[in-house]
Amino acid sequence: MKTKIKNLSIRKKILLICLVTNIIVLLVNITMLLGVNDIVIQLDSIYQDNYKLNELSVALDDVQNKMTEYLSSKTTDSLEAYYSSESKYSMQIAELEGALTDSSYSRMKRNVERMSEQYLGIVSQTIDAKRGRNVDKYSQRYEKATRLYGYLQTLIYSLNNESLKENSVLYSESLDAFRLFENVSALVMIFVIAGNLLIIAKVVKAIINPLTDLTNKANEVAKGNFDIELKETENTDEIGVVTRTFNQMVGSIGEYVEQIRENAETEKKLRERELMIETNLKDAQLQYLQAQINPHFLFNTLNAGAQLAMMEGADRTYEYVQIMAEFFRYNVKRGSKTVTIGEELELIDNYLYILNVRFSGDIHYEKEVDESLLDIEIPSMILQPIVENCINHGIREMMGEGKISLRVYSIDDVACISIRDNGVGMTSEMIEKMLTGEYKDDNIDKNFNGIGMKNVISRLKLFCEYDDVMSIVSEGPGTGTEFIIYLPLKGSNH
Repeated sequence: MKTKIKNLSIRKKILLICLVTNIIVLLVNITMLLGVNDIVIQLDSIYQDNYKLNELSVALDDVQNKMTEYLSSKTTDSLEAYYSSESKYSMQIAELEGALTDSSYSRMKRNVERMSEQYLGIVSQTIDAKRGRNVDKYSQRYEKATRLYGYLQTLIYSLNNESLKENSVLYSESLDAFRLFENVSALVMIFVIAGNLLIIAKVVKAIINPLTDLTNKANEVAKGNFDIELKETENTDEIGVVTRTFNQMVGSIGEYVEQIRENAETEKKLRERELMIETNLKDAQLQYLQAQINPHFLFNTLNAGAQLAMMEGADRTYEYVQIMAEFFRYNVKRGSKTVTIGEELELIDNYLYILNVRFSGDIHYEKEVDESLLDIEIPSMILQPIVENCINHGIREMMGEGKISLRVYSIDDVACISIRDNGVGMTSEMIEKMLTGEYKDDNIDKNFNGIGMKNVISRLKLFCEYDDVMSIVSEGPGTGTEFIIYLPLKGSNH
């Protein structure tokens, strides 16, 4: 039995403790209530006779009063009231136990019964005499009834006193028994509560001690001490399972920690090497770009060409050279800065003007802009690579006039920039690869600026701090393509 209890789960052990202790307390309470109930019944029976005698005395008074009232008024109501009181008194007399015994109390009750019968007979004769208008008879009988009424009241009073004497002894004995039962019950309850507390304390100790030991060992493990082990246990409850699992864990946790340390060292070395390679690569790229062109020489050359065109009266050539100079100046000065949507749109205007001069106005450009969004910040060189992609991979590969539509609008708390072409369109596979940075085109134009869509999307994600920065929509080949950029409205005056 003891082994079965040990093998129970903690939940079942607690339920068993509660069940056993509650059953014990319930049984003790039931026993106490039954004992108290017996004593109460005994005390109640002690005073039943006194209560009946008091009621009998009241009923006798009522008969006498109702008879007197009828004799005075001789009304139907008073007569009915008399009969009612007489019937009630007769019923109470019948309830008295008048058996003749050696007890003086029993003999007195018998005398009350007999005298009451005699009294009621005389009262009835008095009423009849009054109804028959026989004044002498009802006067004599009324006097006799009144004398008997006085004797009866005296006898009932004496009987009540005799009853009180007998009942006082019984009451004293019952009260002593009740007090004794009360003391015994209190002692029994104290022992039961103490026993229950001992049982609960023992079971709780059996549950808490292993947990306390487990907590202390776990704290040691947290401090880095793995040379510990809990005592073996045969219990199959939750604590036993946890103890055995903890022992197994401690046996191998040192090896895991050492392995993690080795992996961390290896990862640190690889990261340092990767950062070094990345730094060297950036330095090489910078040197390569710097070796490609001297910005100041380019600006001075373009400005000299613009001045020459102005002196010769070539206004269109002057405007073209000025816009080209502004375009390259924007690329060099703001290539790594945050700009506004308005500045980016100005760059697009210049870029498409240059292209239309080159391609004799083959690109039709239209835009619809919510001017309240022009001051929203955006990384530089975001829109121009997208427009360039639309032209090089969409419009230039189609027949007819190319068209670029640009819209700036807002939806809820998001600013949207839409760039749409009427070119050859894209397949869903191409869209997926372009958004994930896997799209590669071996036929990229040699004049392409080198900032690809992967670069644009990556910089937007870093700037916006979320991934859903762009969507590409195309219904298939020949339907054109729409690029939509989603920017937060933070930091704007919108």
